[in-house]
Amino acid sequence: MTLVRTLTGREPQITLPRGAVDTQMHAYMPGFEPRAGGPGLPIGALPTPAEYRRVMTWLGIDRVIVTQGNAHQRDNANLLACVEALGDIAWGVGVADGQTSEAELDRLAASRVVGLRIMDLPGGAIGLSKLEEVDAIAASRNWMVAVQFDGSNILEYEARLSKIRSRWVLDHHGKFFCGVTVDSAQVAAARRLIDRGNCWFKFAGAYESSKTGGPDYADVAAVARMMAEHAPERIVWGTNWPHNLAREQADYPDDAALTDTVLGWLADEPARQLALVDNPEALFALPAFSDGSD
Repeated sequence: MTLVRTLTGREPQITLPRGAVDTQMHAYMPGFEPRAGGPGLPIGALPTPAEYRRVMTWLGIDRVIVTQGNAHQRDNANLLACVEALGDIAWGVGVADGQTSEAELDRLAASRVVGLRIMDLPGGAIGLSKLEEVDAIAASRNWMVAVQFDGSNILEYEARLSKIRSRWVLDHHGKFFCGVTVDSAQVAAARRLIDRGNCWFKFAGAYESSKTGGPDYADVAAVARMMAEHAPERIVWGTNWPHNLAREQADYPDDAALTDTVLGWLADEPARQLALVDNPEALFALPAFSDGSD
């Protein structure tokens, strides 16, 4: 199956602030084969770090968090190769649990890994059953934890999530597959977790859980706007490039239009400065941005 990813085009109408961080994307280097249990590599040409660099230039992104893709399961080798290829503008979110050796964790830390991933959906490498193990590792190394699951069930997991000691982010707008409104119990639970002070809320992949669909994703937008107003210091943003769930060309989003849509859910420039620069620096413990002109 052929899928062509657009890597450039008209610029977004919303100008990203200097130092903007894309906190959710995946990239793939040649030679790293998919592992059993995962979904396989993305369709079409391999979405490499070099291709993503063109997207960064197009959209105005200065820094990036590369997230371990499900295709490689517990093998972080491709992730580390991608972070190395992108250089000092990139950091990684990998996978590890209580069975991971200290030597491997040291290797991850030396390779600019700053977080670990929980992905409790089909194809995920490490699910919520390992949450406490992953949190213990992250807390011991000042890493964050990215948590993705079907947010329809957040009430079932709220007690455990409220005990996370690390900084952590609720991925993909909470991924409420059941469909929610701003008044839903699931959204109230997410808000309570955010109010604990160590939880962030990620704007990324709105198309994965929206019931109303694009181009405006009105249902996800309503929750996103409410969250951004409620806790502007707890919002981060990601492109979700290369949009791995797109199986046909018609489903592949225009990244500039998607950026404008999602960033339009933030109230103003100060809110975008928080979500794209200050908040990711706090969540991932990144150094303050410098363009070298100081």
